[in-house]
Amino acid sequence: MDVDMPEESGPSGQSSSKKTNFVVVDDLHPFELESYIANYNGRTVVDRLIHIISSSPSVAPEAFQMAVKEIQKLRDPALYQQVLSVYEQVAAADPSAPLPPSGEVAVIDTKWVDETMAKNQAERSKLEVELKTYSNNMIKESIRMGHRELGDFYRSVGEYPTALKHYTKSREFCTTSQHVLEMCLSVLELLIEQRNYSHLPTYVFKADAALDAASAAASNAAKEGEGAAAAPAPTLLNKRKPVSEERERVQSKLDFATALSNLASGNYQKAAYGFLKLGSAKDFGDWMGRLVAPGDIAIYGVLCALASLPRSALKVNILENSTFGVYIEQEPYVRELVEAYLASNFKTVLELLTRYSARHALDLYLAPHVAALTDMIRNWAVVLYFQPFASIRLDRMSAAFGWTLDEVEKHVVNLIQAGQIQGRVDSQDKILYAKQTDYRAELFARAIKAGREIQATNRKVLLRMRLQQADLTIKAPKGFGGGMAEILGQAD
Repeated sequence: MDVDMPEESGPSGQSSSKKTNFVVVDDLHPFELESYIANYNGRTVVDRLIHIISSSPSVAPEAFQMAVKEIQKLRDPALYQQVLSVYEQVAAADPSAPLPPSGEVAVIDTKWVDETMAKNQAERSKLEVELKTYSNNMIKESIRMGHRELGDFYRSVGEYPTALKHYTKSREFCTTSQHVLEMCLSVLELLIEQRNYSHLPTYVFKADAALDAASAAASNAAKEGEGAAAAPAPTLLNKRKPVSEERERVQSKLDFATALSNLASGNYQKAAYGFLKLGSAKDFGDWMGRLVAPGDIAIYGVLCALASLPRSALKVNILENSTFGVYIEQEPYVRELVEAYLASNFKTVLELLTRYSARHALDLYLAPHVAALTDMIRNWAVVLYFQPFASIRLDRMSAAFGWTLDEVEKHVVNLIQAGQIQGRVDSQDKILYAKQTDYRAELFARAIKAGREIQATNRKVLLRMRLQQADLTIKAPKGFGGGMAEILGQAD
């Protein structure tokens, strides 16, 4: 069935226009397709392979063969036509690419297609009949489970809109906060698979409210049980522990959905803090592998942090974060990237970003943001390098960043025009000068400005006092002064 693809793709998973900026995979930009795909399971494997096929002709044949094998493990035969269409479109967009003709690539087993479609039709009819029976009997829990099972079925066959309809319909028949929470998590997982990021915050908010209510109900139940039965303290602690673990598990999923939504909207700072505060991989449960891999979290968090956070925050939230350190172990170059950045070894930072650019660009969620994140990291590096200097020769910056002199001058001029560097470039001598500030004159200017503001405030206060005195004089009755003198005399 049709799948909603990222912005650069059409509604059927095909590129909306001929794509010429393909991702290069070679010795300088390595990418191990087999080891990469081994981190995932379920439908996301095919979705990621489709993205790889449409992005890199050099690995498209291998990705196509793997996609055909994975499709036969699923329940959506229509995926094969989608994969084949993407493959043919890549071949048409880049005739020079060494792609075998579509007739020579793997084809799907027609017998499997017929059997799968027959099984899907039989199960669909069975589930719909069961739901109709439950609705006639007016049993809320059975109706809820019927909608949930139909939602799971339609999701497995790729009919996402129908699956979403059944998941949301089950909300009407939820009787506990735990049921609402399960519904929200199912919808969040569906939206992430669909790459429908704009609706993620809505269901995260609903899930948060349901999680709080479920935790409160569990806490009250534990207190009631504690009062009713005189159980020993260790037993009570063991009973309460699973509640805490359940909340932590759910919270990690909600934090991931929020961070992914921020990444999709370009809010990289919030996305960085969201990824860096995630719990351990085991807290994700079945989401780990079905939606994301530990290495992906390490890459998302580090790239967003380098692009938006100060260096002090990087050290605390990445290198000194033991939980996030477990994710970094899955992608060792990520730690090297952070350490080089903190050590102001910006040439190594840029080399690592270039070397692993194929890995980043072939990621399903990160691909639309690789260029923006890389530009932001590069710009921050130039700004940080220039901060301690009053003036510096551009050839020295060229050696520090591994750029040509013209590239350095172009980047510096762009940053000056953007207001990120306060300075000017001497194009003749190739020197970058910081903006000179006369701190003595600036201090005097601030002092004079403060004095004038104080004078103006004093004039307003004096004027207000005179107006009040005049108002009292006008309103005071005759003989008021003598009466007050007599009262004061009696008081003495």
